[in-house]
Amino acid sequence: MSASKTEIIEFSKQSFPQTENKFSIDDVGHRSATLTYHIDYHALRPGGTVSGPTLMTAADIVLYIALLGEIGLVALAVTTNLNINFLKKPSGQHDIEAQCKLIKVGKTLAVGEVWLYSKGDDEPVAHVVGTYAIPKTEKSPT
Repeated sequence: MSASKTEIIEFSKQSFPQTENKFSIDDVGHRSATLTYHIDYHALRPGGTVSGPTLMTAADIVLYIALLGEIGLVALAVTTNLNINFLKKPSGQHDIEAQCKLIKVGKTLAVGEVWLYSKGDDEPVAHVVGTYAIPKTEKSPT
C-alpha cells in the first residue's frame, strides 16, 4: 500500500501545516525520495552556514517521505534513531538537496540512508542513517 508523490504532498499540507514552504518533494518511489529543503535566514548559524538542526530536519523529512511512499500514509510512523555525520560546511546561499534510499522496510521498523548536498555541489555535506518505527494498526484516511 504505497503512496504517490501527490498523495504525500496533500497529506503533508494537512498533517504538518507548519512545514508549508519549507521544502518541496522532488521525487518519491522505488524505496527512495528526494527533496529540496529551502534555506532562509532562520536556517543559518553564525558564519553563514546551514545549521545542524536544519540538516537533521531535512534528513528526517526525506526519510519519512520515502517511508510513506513505501507503506502508505501512516501518520504515526516515528523516528526512533537518527545518526548524522557532518562532512563539510554547507553554503547558506543554497538550498539543501536530500536524497534518501530505504535500506530495509520491515513490519515494525524501517532503516534508511540519506545524503545531503548544497544545491549545485557534488560533494555531500552530511550523511545520515535513520530508523523509523511503524505502528501495527494505525492508518491515516486517504
